Amino acid sequence: MSPSYGSITKDGLWGNNPALVQLLGLCPLLAVTATVVNALGLGLATLLVLMGSNIAVSLIRNYVPQTVRLPAFVMIIASLVTCAELLMQAYTYELYEILGIFIPLIVTNCAILGRADAFASKNPVLPSALDGFMMGLGFALVLVLLGAIREIIGQGTIFSGMDLLFGPMAADWEISVFGEGYVDFLFAVLPPGAFIGMGLLIALKNIIDRRLAAKRAAAKIAVVSGSKRVRVTGEVS
Repeated sequence: MSPSYGSITKDGLWGNNPALVQLLGLCPLLAVTATVVNALGLGLATLLVLMGSNIAVSLIRNYVPQTVRLPAFVMIIASLVTCAELLMQAYTYELYEILGIFIPLIVTNCAILGRADAFASKNPVLPSALDGFMMGLGFALVLVLLGAIREIIGQGTIFSGMDLLFGPMAADWEISVFGEGYVDFLFAVLPPGAFIGMGLLIALKNIIDRRLAAKRAAAKIAVVSGSKRVRVTGEVS
């Protein structure tokens, strides 16, 4: 029986988030999140490939023998990544040049192959499509959040270079958070800053999960302690 759409959504965005819980795809996540535009570009590409691969794998799941299942999945993912590369070269070439090797490396992203094997190969098309979308969205949100934190601390701006993704209309989207006199904090945009930022996000999620679990436990205890005992003394006629 396929999971409910609600549980699929919750798992993708929070409970089983590929970046914060499964800790998959960390190499590109840490490498390209120096700015929001880089993170958003890779996040959207990963989301589209993840959703497309889940749909394709779900469609062929009953026709591919077990012996060639994984090679077939990799071929599907590689084809979709090639399509994403060609689209980025055609419409966002400068951003494609900045992201460099991390676009073709989407093929080796364990989050994509893992969802194809663990979910899409065992479920119908609609749940698989939703799972791919939510897992990709959860991954992209972590990318963008980490990119925003690093860009604000490292450069004092946010949404700089958004025209690389959205064209000339986004040229004036850049916001200077700390004013013109801000001195760049280089550590935040270097790899060590990415590791520390990612660790803080994971810690924050764990703190929230523990507090929510404590509230649920307290609510259960309150319900049990507040129950009433029924007295049944007296004569029954």
